[in-house]
Amino acid sequence: MRYGLAGFLILTSLTLTLSPSLRAQSVPATSDWWTQQAGDRLQAGRKYFQDGNYGQARVEFDAAIDAMMKAGVNPPDRVAFESRMEDMVETIYRFDLGRLEATGPEVVPGFDKTPLEDIVEMTFPVDPRIKETVESQVTSVSSGLPLTVNDTVLGYVNYFSNRGHKTIEFGLTRAGRYRDMITRIFTEEGVPVELIHLAQAESGFMPRAISRAAAAGMWQFVKFRGNEYGLKQSAYTDDRLDPEMATRAAARHLRDLYNEFGDWYLAIAAYNCGPGTIERAVERTGYADFWELYNRRVLPNETANYVPIILAMTLMAKYPREYGLDGLTPEPPLEYDTITLNANTNLALIGDLTGLPMTELRALNPSLLKNTAPADYLLKLPVDTALQVARELEMVPMEKRATWRMYRAAAGESLAAVAKKFNHSLAALVQANDLTGGTELAEGQHLLIPEAYREAAPAGGKGPTKARPARQPKQKKAVVAKR
Repeated sequence: MRYGLAGFLILTSLTLTLSPSLRAQSVPATSDWWTQQAGDRLQAGRKYFQDGNYGQARVEFDAAIDAMMKAGVNPPDRVAFESRMEDMVETIYRFDLGRLEATGPEVVPGFDKTPLEDIVEMTFPVDPRIKETVESQVTSVSSGLPLTVNDTVLGYVNYFSNRGHKTIEFGLTRAGRYRDMITRIFTEEGVPVELIHLAQAESGFMPRAISRAAAAGMWQFVKFRGNEYGLKQSAYTDDRLDPEMATRAAARHLRDLYNEFGDWYLAIAAYNCGPGTIERAVERTGYADFWELYNRRVLPNETANYVPIILAMTLMAKYPREYGLDGLTPEPPLEYDTITLNANTNLALIGDLTGLPMTELRALNPSLLKNTAPADYLLKLPVDTALQVARELEMVPMEKRATWRMYRAAAGESLAAVAKKFNHSLAALVQANDLTGGTELAEGQHLLIPEAYREAAPAGGKGPTKARPARQPKQKKAVVAKR
């Protein structure tokens, strides 16, 4: 959902809650006054951001948008107001994206570029040799999404059949991980399963894809739209990056857009550029028809080509042999167990318990923004490992799970050797493990390693900071579930 700014800033379509600090103001709510408040809060947010206080920066940025929403109720100059609003939102999203890109690799695992950003505003020539074949395919195929053939769709079929073949191959191969889950959710929500190709176009089914407009995740939600559908952010997590949560939100958003416009092509277009842009285009022309809006050139270029891309991908996927896609081996469906963490827990500790590298744990849990998972997080683990992890986590004090590690002794290994491996004193290991009976180790014996994990500091910072122990919650058992 890579909104053009003009598209997603239709103020009447936004539903934002005023921050308490602004709501409490008793000053007359004139447009100029609220605009000044917005500017002040934006500047405050800039300062907090530059100081590394991202949480408070987010509070100020949200307050700035709240204030501008109030200013937009009856502005003296609507054009000037919308221009300022667009500039403000673009500035804030640049900060958001900059934070993701600037943090060190240990704090924020890597993000992926969306696959079609470089072609979505381009058109391609039609190969006349395929026109008759494609027209025949459209009339004979069964599809929950209506399919149309014209020169624009044919141009993208031609592109994906030749120069862009690797792009569609990658997407269809990667889709194997999520196809069953997406099909199930779309069916439950009453959305055509063919709209799975929106995720192919938006992200190539990469959960951590980030666009130039700071849309995030497999379904490319910008922050405010994701919030509307329950996708929240915290210092540790971003729900937009969770494939299942984001798929549910995308299905409901698409269904709402279809209910508004009564047409799947317009719903797809609105998903890309925002419903306000489509509403304005329909009002301006009097036509609630995508191809009429396309021909009248009243849609953003990206959106005008977005629908034909989806149609081309859908058609080619339904005829894999004809388009050289029948030899692909889809990735196996993603399967996992889950446990609900009852304390902040570093992934290195989970890796100690499972034998998995942190890269694999992060791949299973793409919504994590750091290598520490917060309390109450639903941690995904390889199948048949959750019970073991839950049991062994009980060996680690809850308030220590954000900073401690666990080690299994090798045959013949001494406690002194383990202490040296982790740059610890022998006395510290003896105390942490209550080894009052001696320091002899048995093969496979669990050893707690105190204060052995630190989150790396953001790039440009002063280096790693001492990890803070998590606030100790009430003791409760980890909840294990299987999907």
